[in-house]
Amino acid sequence: MEEENTMRHIVVRAILAGCLTLATGLAGAAEYTLTISSWNSPQHGINAKMWPRFVEMIEEATDGRVTADLKIDLAAPTAQADVVQDGVADIAIIAQSYSPGRFPSARLAERPGYEASTEELSAAYWRGYDQYLRQANEYRGLKLLALHVNGPALLHSAKPVTQLSDISGMKLRITDEAMGRFINLLGATGINVPAPKVYETLSSNAADGVLMPMETRVGFRLTEVAQNVYLVPGGFGRFSFAFVMNEEAFADLPEDIRIALDEKVFGEPLSRELGRIWDEVDEIGHVGTLATPGNAINTITAEDQAEFSRQAEVITQALIAELNADGIDAAAVVDLLRNAAAGN
Repeated sequence: MEEENTMRHIVVRAILAGCLTLATGLAGAAEYTLTISSWNSPQHGINAKMWPRFVEMIEEATDGRVTADLKIDLAAPTAQADVVQDGVADIAIIAQSYSPGRFPSARLAERPGYEASTEELSAAYWRGYDQYLRQANEYRGLKLLALHVNGPALLHSAKPVTQLSDISGMKLRITDEAMGRFINLLGATGINVPAPKVYETLSSNAADGVLMPMETRVGFRLTEVAQNVYLVPGGFGRFSFAFVMNEEAFADLPEDIRIALDEKVFGEPLSRELGRIWDEVDEIGHVGTLATPGNAINTITAEDQAEFSRQAEVITQALIAELNADGIDAAAVVDLLRNAAAGN
């Protein structure tokens, strides 16, 4: 009898504990769950690190009242803005150069030679938008949450490149229009290939090399098909991204939540954090390259660096002239980004 009572007490305590856990979970459950649209593999830094950190930030800012679920491959990378505007997803990351002509000012962030860390550059990019680019209204129909760039694009190839002149005649995968114009000055030809296809492009010899950040050494397995890296401080350019949200989805959130997100997450805080993560994954690629037998990193010489900078300035001045014609103070934006390391 005593054993039976003891067992009954154990069962009752277990049931009560389960009810308490359920009640606690329900009390702490988010009131609003947003849908995120993304692409690339689940292991890529965007999906493995950036979106989880984004979710943490919005949960922290709203005391857990708002969270988000990540959905991969709801649409092609080129359709992410439409996915958000159409309400298929609430939030997405836009690779701005995948929509030619839609975000022309993004080219200012993509020019070659910015030497600040990606964290500093991304924070400065948001400040540049806030001060000089907002009036262009390029994100009409979208709630802009953050602007950021990835790490400097370096030249990855099977054949070693040790001099700037080696680039002449090469066929290279580029990330954006500004980069394409720049390598044309260096005597190379650019081709457009979606990032997930770069391994196939190199392994089939459809290109002589690719211009991408160091993180792709691991993220896209370039250590297997492009054993050599040509390292230029600031790189051949950057790739710019925007985190965007459906305007109605944001408006549907209570006012206190909207204020908390705008003040604590969206804008420069999120832009800076995303840049910091790009720096982190670039370092993973650097370490992975050094740890892979047969891989090498060749750094540009001082003489070639001077020529590189001279040609980069040609592209910069052309971009400034084009965007100034659109009423944007492009020179001020470039100056701000050039001085990003100083925190200006």
